[in-house]
Amino acid sequence: MSTSRPVFPFPTSDATVEAEHEERQIALEYLADAWNAADADGIDTGALAHAALFAAIATLVKDHGEDAVARLIGEIPERINQGEYTLDRTLQ
Repeated sequence: MSTSRPVFPFPTSDATVEAEHEERQIALEYLADAWNAADADGIDTGALAHAALFAAIATLVKDHGEDAVARLIGEIPERINQGEYTLDRTLQ
């Protein structure tokens, strides 16, 4: 019987969860700054989004391998449909 490990394991302690959340928030702020600068320079937002996705997926493949990332990417349509990527949605 094989034990399956999570593709991207979740942190185990509250301190680790908090540290990872903070680091991701800082990273998001860096990306927002770069995005806004490129947008101000007239770069098409569709091109920005494509480049960001390519860079993100390529980095994940390098760090976790093609199969793991393909499984992760396969979950995205459901997450989109659940509203996880909708910034202006209203929760009721």
